[in-house]
Amino acid sequence: MNDERKKNIYEEKEIRAASGWGMFFLTFLLMLGALALLIYGGTQSTEDKAHWGVLVGILWLCIGWLPFKGLKIIRPNEAVVLTLFGKYMGTLKKEGFWFVNPFAGAVLPAGVTIAQKGSTSGLGKISLKTMTHDNGMQKINDLSGNPIEVGIVVTWRVVNTAKALFNVENYSQFLSIQADTTLRDVARLYPYDSTDSDEKTLRGSSVEVSAQLKELLQKRVEGAGLEIIEARIAHLAYAQEIAAAMLQRQQATAIIEARQKIVDGAVGMVEMALNKLSESNVCELDEERKAQMVSNLLVVLCGNKDAQPIVNSGSIY
Repeated sequence: MNDERKKNIYEEKEIRAASGWGMFFLTFLLMLGALALLIYGGTQSTEDKAHWGVLVGILWLCIGWLPFKGLKIIRPNEAVVLTLFGKYMGTLKKEGFWFVNPFAGAVLPAGVTIAQKGSTSGLGKISLKTMTHDNGMQKINDLSGNPIEVGIVVTWRVVNTAKALFNVENYSQFLSIQADTTLRDVARLYPYDSTDSDEKTLRGSSVEVSAQLKELLQKRVEGAGLEIIEARIAHLAYAQEIAAAMLQRQQATAIIEARQKIVDGAVGMVEMALNKLSESNVCELDEERKAQMVSNLLVVLCGNKDAQPIVNSGSIY
């Protein structure tokens, strides 16, 4: 079973083609020669017998166009996968004007047409350029079980044309499906957000999540001859049904964290004030007055509004 599976996995092999200019001019001259021979034979023919030049000229004009089918123009970052009578012949990737076997045919992936931009750049040609794939948004549950909307953008290119055309049915569709499943598998490993600063999240650990997406997706499309250059989350948000509740929770968490910092700072300032008064011998306060001073300072420092001072003109006792 494993041997049979290995037979169905193709590896790319690059063909060495001859320059197309020599064959082009040679074929063109032969076609002109056949036309001249046809005209000469017509002048030498009689009503009873046709001149041999007429037969040769007609025969060559009928079959002389075949070498033109072997002429291929390859632009930068293009490739042509050729098969000869159903057998993989090789891939022509070097840019230029080349001549190959006229009976060799170019192969296109299933479901791909010439009009599809980014898939082919001409008749029978595969684009090797870097392309971007956007699968749109999909709803996924994160590690905490919260429904979220996530979208992924993948930057990729074809690096092995034989694998791309012969190992999978349609490499563009194959990439799209694998990107969906990879995004679901990775998104379920992380929470959307967390109060723990050390915990990795989808929102706060974009670099780590992108690296894991790229690594896992590359393993899944390796057999299709594709290279994943980058895989990043392009859209991330809570699902509409829980977005309002999650926003309130985030606001409450932010308020609590802010209050904690305010209280910590206020306690430090009160402690510093008492120590300064004690060291400077400005006044001596008993425990009751210290408690009252601490209470007043905390109210002033922790309050939401500016405190209104009241001046005591009499004795504090």
